[in-house]
Amino acid sequence: MREILGRRRRLLPRRRRSGKPDLLTAALTCATAWQWPVLPGVGLQPGGSGAYDCACPHPDCVVPGAHPFDPGLLAATTDGRMVRWWWENRPKAPIVLATGGRAPCAVSLPAVAASQALADLDAMGVRIGPVVATPTRWSILVAPYSLEVLGELLHQQEWVPGSLRFHGDGGYVVLPPSQTGLGLVRWEREPQPASEVRAEAPASGRRLGKAAAKKRSAEAGDTPWLPDVATVVDALVEASTRAPGGGSRLAY
Repeated sequence: MREILGRRRRLLPRRRRSGKPDLLTAALTCATAWQWPVLPGVGLQPGGSGAYDCACPHPDCVVPGAHPFDPGLLAATTDGRMVRWWWENRPKAPIVLATGGRAPCAVSLPAVAASQALADLDAMGVRIGPVVATPTRWSILVAPYSLEVLGELLHQQEWVPGSLRFHGDGGYVVLPPSQTGLGLVRWEREPQPASEVRAEAPASGRRLGKAAAKKRSAEAGDTPWLPDVATVVDALVEASTRAPGGGSRLAY
């Protein structure tokens, strides 16, 4: 599906005048406006030599600050009152999205391979949804998928690089503007309203009529548009395979 450019409404909350990210507002937007279940990540604590370590009890944590701990992942919610209470008590806590179910899923890969994959998809005219970036790894958010669907897609591949990770039921992704031990989490591609996706009719290639477009917009609301995993998995596998080391290295 080709992207039809035009004026877009902004889904993301604006930054505060201080320039610092407002995690509470971002968490509330995810939970209440988008109906994405979130919870606070474990966060960071002061370490030695002025550095920051993960606040979890594991001294060698490979994803410092960027994972659930207390509360656990099953506590993820779209309840605005709970979300507000969490971040009013822990204003610097990272925002963790619990993937799967009715929430977005994700495919993540090392940043270099992800950048190439997005360039390939852009060249093919494939519309990309939100992309979450850390200094080392990017996550492409996709529509919810089942293990059966994912298994069929991967079975069609000659080889699936070990650097690819699939975040479905029971998984999670840390969302912007969280600060983790690996650096700031940001949007490489910002979420765009699903109501503004102007789809083409699958059979004839013609755009939807006004009545059909209005109905689809009402159904979509202002939740972010997400692509199907089938539309991106080939490019992600190919880019990971071409990456240094053949995509076998799992970079956090």
